[in-house]
Amino acid sequence: MSLVDSATAAPAAQEATPAAAADTADVSTAPPAAAPAEAQAASSDLLVVHHLNDSRSQRILWLLEELQIPYTIKKYQRTPLGLAPKELFAVHPLGKSPAITDNGKIVAESGVIIEYLIKKYGKGKFVPTLEDSKMQDTFWLHWAEGSAMNWLLMKLIFTIVPQKAPFIARPIVSGIFSSVCTKLVDPEVQKIGNFVSNELTKTNGGWLAGGDGDGNPTAADFQMMFVAEAMASGRLPNVPDSIKTYVQKIHERTAYKRALEKGGTYAYGKL
Repeated sequence: MSLVDSATAAPAAQEATPAAAADTADVSTAPPAAAPAEAQAASSDLLVVHHLNDSRSQRILWLLEELQIPYTIKKYQRTPLGLAPKELFAVHPLGKSPAITDNGKIVAESGVIIEYLIKKYGKGKFVPTLEDSKMQDTFWLHWAEGSAMNWLLMKLIFTIVPQKAPFIARPIVSGIFSSVCTKLVDPEVQKIGNFVSNELTKTNGGWLAGGDGDGNPTAADFQMMFVAEAMASGRLPNVPDSIKTYVQKIHERTAYKRALEKGGTYAYGKL
């Protein structure tokens, strides 16, 4: 669990240059107009999402919209190489997104943030009611990043690197990467897709851990959203219909649509 006092991240903030890539957008109900000191005190208590475009932090925006709690978004744009900008190092020592600031604490890593927010603000919602379902919920929360994303990221790398190779070497690099991807990466990615698809056919209500007592998604779904979207967008050689249906179910949520509107450009927002 990555909990960092805001004071810890402060030195990095001094090194970061003012970011043309970073801007702040208040996407929640704005507080009443106040004197500067009062406004500063009020804003320091408001939860902040450090949101990188086209990233896992879209999960957190969806969850926050489901929770219906006030928050602000501080947006960061990827570099031309597709990397996170250096301004994120002012937030957390690893310079990654998602991260949130809540009452002076920095919380990083998708799974930790999801657990933290549901426990603190969920009021009993978004949690499975059955013990077996709770175990499934925890499984998906860890498996999404611990297993699935490793292969999906490898698939992305094996696709992008040949495109970035020098022109004269591109045919050779493409041939090598294509061969390795076909023999090693694609079978593992398809295995992941088949596993998720099979598990979805066993679920009650269409959510991976069965949903909460009111039919809402749980931590498993907030975490697996990005994985399922990545697979449905073309990372899988063959995308099972059950995964497409699952992604569509997520995309039809009113809270998801609000998160998409507030978060800005997101490559996986449409099938």
